[in-house]
Amino acid sequence: MVLTFMTGTAVVTAAPAQADGCYTWSRTLREGTSGADVTQLQIRLSGYPGQGAVLAVDGSFGPATKAALKRFQSAYGLASDGVAGPATYSKIYALQDNDCTPVHFSYAELNKCNSTWSGGAVSAATAKSNALRTMWKLEALRHALGDKPIRVTSGFRSKSCNSAVGGATNSRHLYGDSADLGAGPHSLCTLAKQARNHGFRGILGPGYPGHNDHTHVDHRASRHWSAPTCGI
Repeated sequence: MVLTFMTGTAVVTAAPAQADGCYTWSRTLREGTSGADVTQLQIRLSGYPGQGAVLAVDGSFGPATKAALKRFQSAYGLASDGVAGPATYSKIYALQDNDCTPVHFSYAELNKCNSTWSGGAVSAATAKSNALRTMWKLEALRHALGDKPIRVTSGFRSKSCNSAVGGATNSRHLYGDSADLGAGPHSLCTLAKQARNHGFRGILGPGYPGHNDHTHVDHRASRHWSAPTCGI
């Protein structure tokens, strides 16, 4: 919505607040609304579905989206009313860069294989879109762990890249919806345990074959959590 108001004899048109060149919301969103702007909101709320849940990115603002929004608002000290308005949008604008990635993660970080996102198990566009949602989940994970850095050691892989590193032929890395996280400010077990709250159906970590040096997170079709050393 564009607001027009009078000041003296001049007419001033105020565009919606926008912090960067990514996306601007032009209306308040609440339960019952639908559209592309809801889809954009859901992408940014992907990391707040609640433990063991996954938020659908379908453009329909239902109870699950409202609950995720309330968790996001609470996490950032906003009024937790489940309504997306100026305060919510201002926080999202502050959290995203011009290419819609969250400020603490980048496409380059999620793709150390090739810059075209091609050669995987899905189209390049789908792989890149999947990676964007993964980054917003990681942003939520990062915030929940005190806003300390999270080290991504692997993301999207083409089939040739995956083969070169000895990845499984059905690896989720081929879909662009996964990330391997290395130890740093947080232990691998801390990452694996907290990831259960942020929309990852796949979590593999210490104690699972081949995962003692990283925690793997992904968005597969059904839940598979296994990090025996961590009690998962």
